[in-house]
Amino acid sequence: MIAGFGDPLEGLVVKTGATVSYKGFRFPAEIISHAVWLYHRFPLSYSEVGELLLSRGIIVSHETIRQWCDKFGPQYAAGLRRRRPQAGDKWHLDEVFIKVNGVRQYLWRAVDQDGHVLDILVQSKRDAKAAKRFMAKLMKKQCRVPRVLVTDKCRSYGPAHRELMGSVEHRSHKGLNNRAENSHQPTRQRERAMKGFRSPRSAQKFLAAFSQISPHFRPRRHLMTAPEYRAEMTTRFTVWDHITGLTALPTAG
Repeated sequence: MIAGFGDPLEGLVVKTGATVSYKGFRFPAEIISHAVWLYHRFPLSYSEVGELLLSRGIIVSHETIRQWCDKFGPQYAAGLRRRRPQAGDKWHLDEVFIKVNGVRQYLWRAVDQDGHVLDILVQSKRDAKAAKRFMAKLMKKQCRVPRVLVTDKCRSYGPAHRELMGSVEHRSHKGLNNRAENSHQPTRQRERAMKGFRSPRSAQKFLAAFSQISPHFRPRRHLMTAPEYRAEMTTRFTVWDHITGLTALPTAG
């Protein structure tokens, strides 16, 4: 047990045959998953995560933490995505510029009416070809089309919509797309903390994992009472322990 962590297995059934393999890693899964959680949940650098672990008596280099996040972040994100209920049938699409090694790139994002991130894609352009590429990727991942597609006034969406989702209602109005625009805020916070991204590939990989892990620990606090919030977060941490391979979800009865 890690000092100060408490017993993460208390009251739960230990899982065997975890889908996430930690074979070949010197540190236990509990430390690795905690470091990945810290990095994706809070605007921290690898060195700052290392300092927090050092305060618990755990000596880990920032390069080791980077390797953990690079390897396990996408796996944890995939596990959370598999556990998420089916997305809603109203999709909000939006694009925002980000700086990658000092060069302007565009982050395309799709969320449903409940604010769940469906997919993201980093591209160098925001023209019709880029919109078509993102919509095709989104449809492939969701294996369906939405009932309603909501975008802002960007003209790139029109040709892509007509070619790929011609039967879907398209609502193009900036005021209707606040759901997607608000979803960019955590990314902006991380972008500032990281002082920009280093390459399109690393930005895509990090943001794909970040868009699943960070929202998992951000329930709509303003809609809950304090007891409801604590209960919800307890449930979410239990799910996190499950997908990281630490525990199994408790069985009924």
